[in-house]
Amino acid sequence: MRINGRDYTRRQLAERAGDLAAVGGVRAVVLDDGTERGIRALEFRTGGGLRFEVLVDRAMDIGVVEFDDLTVGWRSSTGFRHPGLHEHHDESGLSWLRSLSGFIVTGGLDHTLFGDTVDAADYHYPPRTSVRHGLHGRIANIPARLTGYGEQWTGERCVLWAEGEVRQAAVFGEHLVLRRRIEADLGGTEIRLHDTVVNAGFERTPHMFLYHINVGWPLLDEGARVEADIERTAWTSDSVREQGVSHEMMPAPVPHFVEQVYEHVLRPAEDGRNRVRVVNEALGRSLEVDFGQEEFPHFFEWLNLRSGGYAVGLEPSTHAVAGDAAARRDGTMTWLEHGDERAYRTVFRFRRAQPPA
Repeated sequence: MRINGRDYTRRQLAERAGDLAAVGGVRAVVLDDGTERGIRALEFRTGGGLRFEVLVDRAMDIGVVEFDDLTVGWRSSTGFRHPGLHEHHDESGLSWLRSLSGFIVTGGLDHTLFGDTVDAADYHYPPRTSVRHGLHGRIANIPARLTGYGEQWTGERCVLWAEGEVRQAAVFGEHLVLRRRIEADLGGTEIRLHDTVVNAGFERTPHMFLYHINVGWPLLDEGARVEADIERTAWTSDSVREQGVSHEMMPAPVPHFVEQVYEHVLRPAEDGRNRVRVVNEALGRSLEVDFGQEEFPHFFEWLNLRSGGYAVGLEPSTHAVAGDAAARRDGTMTWLEHGDERAYRTVFRFRRAQPPA
């Protein structure tokens, strides 16, 4: 494996470091100040220039991501807010925006996109005739049950890993479980995310799923590009027509910028995978997001280029922008019976290129 620009065998690493933590590994920590206080986290260091934190108490989402000491994961003004502070129904369902920060914020498990009120007849509980959802659902603010983490050697390869379960459940309501595994190789520069969602209940339950993958400064900066094989753009927010900022070439922060959102139809590669990149040639660094077309047939691009909130979001999604009620009407909603499950496999690759002279 390659560490700090040199190749080492497992034995050579052991000769040089009595504790693997001198090279990399996974360490459990607890955030201990401000609105983040009490959040359990796992700190991954690959020894290949990649460092990231898994927020155990925030659905095992990924918060901090740094590559070669450059921030990649967006750090918003909210910080990694403790889920105990979350008010799900506040602000007409927009309270999710008070905890939107980090590299990955998961949407789901039974609802994504904007808030909606939908029929609850499938739960067979007469007092509950409907379910009211907020923006992107509940899952991102539910703590995980951590089932394991550590470093695992197989021959000359060492995998850093963590596993956990996030349970979204209500009496006379949904009972969905997200089983999440996160991996990175010692010496490596990629993160592998393996998710499985299963209906552990006995009522037919809707399932919607989305990753809000957020890239911030300095990987995002003036002149950075978003690259994707776009066949067509199916929908844009009104702000795209009103502001006209490019979805490909990023400007510097813009005062009072109104978010621009696009639903792109991507042309998958021969292997059925979509690959979307954020490239900063001035830094000589890029991020590639690799996800399955069948798993996530829809893709949104979110531009939040406002001064003080500067970010671009890449959002693989199971459903189109019209959301929950529309998916029920047009027959595209995913319904899970007891024991049904859906699997999602996504890879995040962090790459180096020589910056221009």
